[in-house]
Amino acid sequence: MSKSALPALPAEPASAAVIDDRSSPAPAAWRFFTDGVMGGVSRGGMTAETAAGRPALCLRGEVRLDNNGGFIQMALELPAPPVGPWRGIELDVLGNGRRYGVHLRTADMTLPWQAWRASFTAPPVWHTVQLPFTAFTPYRHVGTLEAAAVRRIGVLALGEAMTAEVCVARVAWLR
Repeated sequence: MSKSALPALPAEPASAAVIDDRSSPAPAAWRFFTDGVMGGVSRGGMTAETAAGRPALCLRGEVRLDNNGGFIQMALELPAPPVGPWRGIELDVLGNGRRYGVHLRTADMTLPWQAWRASFTAPPVWHTVQLPFTAFTPYRHVGTLEAAAVRRIGVLALGEAMTAEVCVARVAWLR
């Protein structure tokens, strides 16, 4: 009896600690948001699926700028990271060649629009993106980005009218 094999997943680099790789029997509880919370009209969704042979969480939709809107997002609340000298975030991504954002929220942020922001391009083949904390810029916030304070990660299509399609198979702390 023959089974069709999935492509081998890359070995976990010693330089990373997995936050979510969609392999757990109870995968991490990501949540979906749109600009509707502020009157925008962007539409989309988030699905758990197999994308190009890998279990992934995919964000798809239409980002529109009407009514001061302009985003769709999938976000994950995080426990404190494991002890270590973490220097950033690493993601395995697949997409439609567009630029997407990663927003980190820290324990000291009290307003919903505050975040540390970085961006990446999601190519049409699986690709590992490494985002050192030095690549993140504060948005309506001051201070220093410390790994121990990160409490939420969001992957967003943001700021331009676009068709969004980005899948994430793994998120990890980068050593």
